[in-house]
Amino acid sequence: MSSSKKVSRNQFLKISALALSGSLLASFDTFGKTQRNVGLQLYTLRNELPKDLEGTLKKVADIGYKEVELFGYSDGKYFGKTPKEFKAILKGLGLSAPSGHYTTGKTMPAAKGTLTNDWKRAVDDAAELGQKYMICAFLFPDERKTLDDYKRHAELFNKSAEICKQGGIQFGYHNHDFEFVELEGQVPFDILLKQTDPKMVQMELDLYWVAFAGKDPVQLFQQSPGRFPMWHVKDMEKSAERTFAEVGTGSIDFQRIFDAAKTAGLKHFFVEQDQTKGPAIEAITTSFNNVKKLKI
Repeated sequence: MSSSKKVSRNQFLKISALALSGSLLASFDTFGKTQRNVGLQLYTLRNELPKDLEGTLKKVADIGYKEVELFGYSDGKYFGKTPKEFKAILKGLGLSAPSGHYTTGKTMPAAKGTLTNDWKRAVDDAAELGQKYMICAFLFPDERKTLDDYKRHAELFNKSAEICKQGGIQFGYHNHDFEFVELEGQVPFDILLKQTDPKMVQMELDLYWVAFAGKDPVQLFQQSPGRFPMWHVKDMEKSAERTFAEVGTGSIDFQRIFDAAKTAGLKHFFVEQDQTKGPAIEAITTSFNNVKKLKI
């Protein structure tokens, strides 16, 4: 190399610093906030996945989603695939699965891979797949008739979380609206918060269901800061029925909620729409495009 083409060490360091600063700036929006990965809870595509697993996941990736949250784990399989097989599919599409949904198993005692049946294996499989969170997705009506039922669940969650911790995974609980309806003079969600170890049992807040119950997500964040590392982001129709809507087309002020992300302790969020009026792929495309307009 001729002397005219040589780059001094100082010049090299300056060029490197400029390149680094440029890459960092590219990851920030105009308001100086990092752009988080947008995730999708795959339950939205529960009808499409059994018909064409890889094709459906490719559509998710093509839209721009980077993370997916799983559901339906059973007896060592995710959508009929072993953890190794499913991880390879996701990796090939540029996707990851930081979280998955599970049930207690109390209403389906024969099911394997629940909090009460073969939980250790479920944790091991989740760790192999690369999950960082395992979430109890739902309490069936027969599981939540009394306040004592919730207290027993709080105890089960603490025990389940201990096994998760051994696998390097965080345990959590995903709410609906019924946890905010007073039962025997108390709010069940408060029981779940107060009678579980905050470090061991965290919350995945479903923003739609919180709004449906007439509660304010930001107020919940302020009351229990850092307790809500994951959210479900789905909108509510501006109608008397207040049914599910594509993000950005309904009544929920998501920007206000995302502005409180630091207080919540947000790490991941997942778009979800339990029911869609048109093709689910179109719905999640609309939601993705509108989420990207938010300062997150």
